[in-house]
Amino acid sequence: MYEVIGSPTSRAFRVVWMLEELGLPYTLSPEKPHSEVVSALNPSGKIPILKDGDAAIIDSTAILTYLADKHGALTFPAGTIERAHQDSFTQQILDEVEAGLWTASRHNFILPEDRKVPAVKETLMWEYSRGLKNVLRRRQGTYLMGEEMTVPDIILTHCATWAKFEGFPTDNEELLGYIKVTRGRDAFQKLLPKKK
Repeated sequence: MYEVIGSPTSRAFRVVWMLEELGLPYTLSPEKPHSEVVSALNPSGKIPILKDGDAAIIDSTAILTYLADKHGALTFPAGTIERAHQDSFTQQILDEVEAGLWTASRHNFILPEDRKVPAVKETLMWEYSRGLKNVLRRRQGTYLMGEEMTVPDIILTHCATWAKFEGFPTDNEELLGYIKVTRGRDAFQKLLPKKK
């Protein structure tokens, strides 16, 4: 049984979604960044953390890659050309899409007041839109790598949700069609709050 440590509204959502896709049992321990529990396992105080027995794995992308490789799903095999392209998508998303979102979040609610630069958001939104177009231009089918979902699809879909929260542009028609598919997956739908 895996343990996911972190808030489900953070990058921990990626890990929980991956575990649902894999059909694996897990527990979710909601913890905020820099809590005593988190800081004991990750000196930077960041979430999520995956506990696999006594081992603690940090960084959502490292966790996703570990789970995909360990369970042989949502990934191409290491050492293949397809895996190189998959990893290229992952790195491009982190660099050109997520980086701007993370910087915006830091300037919104993480940095000390005297370090926040609200005016940077306009540039970050421009970079995000440009980076998103670059990623989607490489898309090879229903999903980024073709007709099978892989690790970078989880990251990009999560970034699209994050972008909406940050007030970034959400009108990219190709992205909207893409996330309709990724968010429509049973594993994703299972994680949405139940409407009463």
